[in-house]
Amino acid sequence: MSHTVTEVSDAVIGGVDGSPSSVMALRIAGNLGAALGTGLRIVTEWQAPSSAEDVYGSEVIGGDDEWARRIQHDALREAFGDRQPEACESVVVEGDSASVLIEEASSASMLIVGSRGHGAVAGLLMGSVSAACAEHATCAVLVVH
Repeated sequence: MSHTVTEVSDAVIGGVDGSPSSVMALRIAGNLGAALGTGLRIVTEWQAPSSAEDVYGSEVIGGDDEWARRIQHDALREAFGDRQPEACESVVVEGDSASVLIEEASSASMLIVGSRGHGAVAGLLMGSVSAACAEHATCAVLVVH
């Protein structure tokens, strides 16, 4: 799992997995990026299921690059309709969600994620990915419930 973070420093990062809270987080990230003039970098991760959990203990939802792009496209349409933010970059990366988001956030002004993704333990206030991001990211993290 290695990838290179492209040159979009100070962007607001919106992590999207298609869950309702991630779509709300994307909406907020778009508005905040526009207000701050930093732009928006939308990140969707995918991981071929080789085990039941990733390094942070969250359930691995299997897929591939095409699957992740479809989820991202649907989330963008749900969050913004036909009016996508102007300074918007979409990125799909293979890797475990928390590690990818934490790495992407290393050059960001803020990381915004949903509180609960598609993990197996419903009812928790915060999932393992959002908890790992809040604990390990080097920028401000907003967790949207």
